[in-house]
Amino acid sequence: MQAKAAGKGKRFNRTEWSWIMYDWANSIYATNIMAAIFPTIFVSIAGDAGDIWWGYGTSIATFAVALLAPVLGALADRRGMKKKLFTVFMLIGVVFTFLIALVMNNWKLMLAGYILSRIGFSGSCLFYDSFLTDVTTDDRMDKVSSWGYAMGYIGGSTIPFLISIAVLLALGYGNPIAQKFSIIITSVWWLVFSIPFLRNVEQVHCVEKTEGDSLGKIFRNVLKTAREISARRGLLLFMVAYFFYIDGVGTIISISTAYGTVLGLGTVGMILALLVTQIVAMPCSILFANIAEKVTARKALIGAILIYTLICIVGFYMGFSLEPHQAAYEEAVRTEYAEPLADLKGEEASALREDVRKILSAKDAAKQLNEKQDALTAEQQGDQEILRVFQAANAFLNGEAGQETGAAGRFRKAVSLSTILFWAMAVLVGTVQGGIQAVSRSYFGKLIPKARSNEFFGFFDIFGKFASVLGPFLYSVIGGWTGRSSYGVLALIVLFLIGLVIMIRGKDAIEAQSAES
Repeated sequence: MQAKAAGKGKRFNRTEWSWIMYDWANSIYATNIMAAIFPTIFVSIAGDAGDIWWGYGTSIATFAVALLAPVLGALADRRGMKKKLFTVFMLIGVVFTFLIALVMNNWKLMLAGYILSRIGFSGSCLFYDSFLTDVTTDDRMDKVSSWGYAMGYIGGSTIPFLISIAVLLALGYGNPIAQKFSIIITSVWWLVFSIPFLRNVEQVHCVEKTEGDSLGKIFRNVLKTAREISARRGLLLFMVAYFFYIDGVGTIISISTAYGTVLGLGTVGMILALLVTQIVAMPCSILFANIAEKVTARKALIGAILIYTLICIVGFYMGFSLEPHQAAYEEAVRTEYAEPLADLKGEEASALREDVRKILSAKDAAKQLNEKQDALTAEQQGDQEILRVFQAANAFLNGEAGQETGAAGRFRKAVSLSTILFWAMAVLVGTVQGGIQAVSRSYFGKLIPKARSNEFFGFFDIFGKFASVLGPFLYSVIGGWTGRSSYGVLALIVLFLIGLVIMIRGKDAIEAQSAES
């Protein structure tokens, strides 16, 4: 039996710290493999259809865990099973992540490794979340959960990520050794910092095994849990609210760089802004737990939802103020630069035309253009088609683009404003991203019966997984229908407003459920 949690406001005990450290351990997977580094490596190796196959792989892994979650949860609630299942899925994630580095000459094997490693990652997180009810008490749950996210941001999401980026920059992003290093460090970091959890965290709350236990009984228990959730009005209302607002949170995380890229914002600037999000999220996750302790978790979540609504408004204006200038600039580029080069001969000249087209929107376009021209080989400098590209680009810069009142000048000013707004959004997201996830997890833990925490967290995981479908769909449909991505961002407000209304109107039922549990 593990040590009793320390009193409210006291330091974390060894068990709590060991639980928190698993977020430090596994967050590198979310950063290096799921989001920042491995996707670009995979697409570069898989070729033109790489992003499509990546999407398929992600969907398969997510769907598999979502379907298995309630059954795994019911099984894990049996005495002695939760730790075993956690260990199995954690090791699946670690081992198959490591194996990816050994098969980087075959994108199909890389994809298979990614799918299995992500199933291991997501499965271990399901059991990790449910252990929250075993490692601490209700009055400390918000604090412990928030520190988990905070340590994840400053640990796995920052330190090894920066090390990986440093190696990639030093050796070259396309260097196989650097790429393998970014994958191997993920599995090693994940395994090493999982050791405290494996040594010190044990299952306390459980359902006793009986002789009649069988797969059929487990499925019946899953259905029983679904009926119990429906019968517990406060719990059901919270889960529905969570489904909508966490969908909005996940969508903002997933579309931010794609949205910025469509608007023409600089890639390096966006990556730095997202790094700021990670750094800001660490202290704010802890602060959010303190706020929840003072004003109640429900009110803290309502505050976070309101901030996300503001983020959507800022994101909308970021695009809304830029898109008209972007359209005018692209029309100017088409008529004054691209059309004169419509009859280009040779693939090299055509590819160069597109590279130069992107340079023309930069603040230092003339400088970048000169540098690119200086980098031409002697053979390229003698190619008349390639020289035509630079002649047309210079003509454009000396005309419309050279005037601050012209289309290119107005576009660059609008990009500057939108870049500032993107940084503002990055800071705002950092203030609530970790907090809303952490307090949602701990608040749910307070609403459910402790002995069957894994079973209930299985459904919690389903709501989180399937919630990642509606937001991107809404963004794409509205953006495609209107022809403006900014309206797609504005549409996400609906998700937060639905969650907000349920959290406010369902106050009595939700708080009564919390008191009852």
